Amino acid sequence: MRRSLTPLLALVAVTAIWGVTFVQVQDALALYPLFAFLAVRFVISSLALAPFAWRSLATLPREGYLAGLGVGVLLAGAYGFQTAGLDRTTVASTGFITGLYVVFTPLIALWLFGTRVPTAAWVGVGFAVVGLLLLNGVPGGSALGNALVLVNALLQSFQIAAMERFAPRYDPRALTFLQMSAAAVGFTVIALALGQIEMPHGRTVWAALLVTGLFAGALGYLIATWVQARTTAARAALVFTLEAPFAALFGVLLADEVLGWEGWTGCAVMLTGILLAEPAAANVLRRLVGRGASA
Repeated sequence: MRRSLTPLLALVAVTAIWGVTFVQVQDALALYPLFAFLAVRFVISSLALAPFAWRSLATLPREGYLAGLGVGVLLAGAYGFQTAGLDRTTVASTGFITGLYVVFTPLIALWLFGTRVPTAAWVGVGFAVVGLLLLNGVPGGSALGNALVLVNALLQSFQIAAMERFAPRYDPRALTFLQMSAAAVGFTVIALALGQIEMPHGRTVWAALLVTGLFAGALGYLIATWVQARTTAARAALVFTLEAPFAALFGVLLADEVLGWEGWTGCAVMLTGILLAEPAAANVLRRLVGRGASA
């Protein structure tokens, strides 16, 4: 029993780290440029992952490099929109809207591959829309910020669908490193073009960079990969949904956010939608894995 619980407890710890980073990143962005922050964050993640990935990179075929870099573009887009949205809205809204990737995944699979969308997924979409409307009324929130985070959730759905298709065919360590590296290069180019490159300064900025780069990024991805090899996809996906309530909790405790009845109701409705859609998303991803294996 203890051995079966250890991976899940490790994943709960990772989701808690992901939840608290929303507060840290929001504080850091008040002191340090957005794209410079993202560039340094992903450079740190890439350097931390390099020792674990270099052997698998040496044997990765050309198609694997293209897959990893392509998915990395999706990852970079997702983090770019999420961070820009977080800079304009609340931590709680960012956490719950990000979790909508679970709701969007079956819809994207329908669009890309014609996969049938179960009724539970459509119900989850309805709950998500109602929750999003409620979150737009939270004090300190922003319709524009929420919209940017919503684009992030869509891009995360594409990224997850792509990874579920490619991960069985190529080494996940190499794919993860290529994703981080693609994001690091992309954000560095953008930061240079905008004149945002500058040396990080201050405890707040460095703490956010190290936690997001090492613990939420490199270590978080490694633990998630380790856990998913030791538990069922359904259990892992259910634990991943804890990121949203952790974000709301830390937003209230550490950022003094006040959600009010609209915010808490919106969070509850959105979480209900995510939980309803999760089994449908898991089934769709299993079908994508089957297609990828037979391609």
